[in-house]
Amino acid sequence: MKRPLKPEERHIWGMVASTVHPLPGRATPVLPSPDGEGQAAPAAGVGKSRSSSDSALQPTLPHPTSPLARPPSPLREGNKAIEPRRKHRIAKAREPIGARLDLHGLDQDRARGVLERFLARAWDEGFRAVLVITGKGVQGDGILKRRTPEWLAAPHLAHMVAGISDAARHHGGEGALYVALKRKPRG
Repeated sequence: MKRPLKPEERHIWGMVASTVHPLPGRATPVLPSPDGEGQAAPAAGVGKSRSSSDSALQPTLPHPTSPLARPPSPLREGNKAIEPRRKHRIAKAREPIGARLDLHGLDQDRARGVLERFLARAWDEGFRAVLVITGKGVQGDGILKRRTPEWLAAPHLAHMVAGISDAARHHGGEGALYVALKRKPRG
């Protein structure tokens, strides 16, 4: 458990936090105040007009449920997760990865088409799990990494895709996804 901040640390953190601006297109996160209620993080210049007799600037720490505190997850797009035991079997090679697809170097349109054809072929061949390597992107937020879960949640793939999860580190970690495939019906 972390120790609470000392008053001088809260003051210094508040001064630093007041100089931070969100990236373009991102909203200022709602952060908890010391009394437990949510409030917007201070913008640059906010709180600098306070007198020294006022309380020190309050620090703005990421709330555990804020989008800034959570790592990106492929499940945010409405996808189902692979069952934990099945994911463990895939990661430990007890359930074989039938095929691998590397999307590095492809643009979005081409990557989506390649991905859909790959899944259809893997499902036709009876594979139960495949690995899709998207890469992380330059700063860890690559477009293929973000868009692939959306594409996998498409209604026309629902009869094939059972679930998706981030791959284990030795299979690519955050830059790859395990895709569990449903059984192909007999007939």
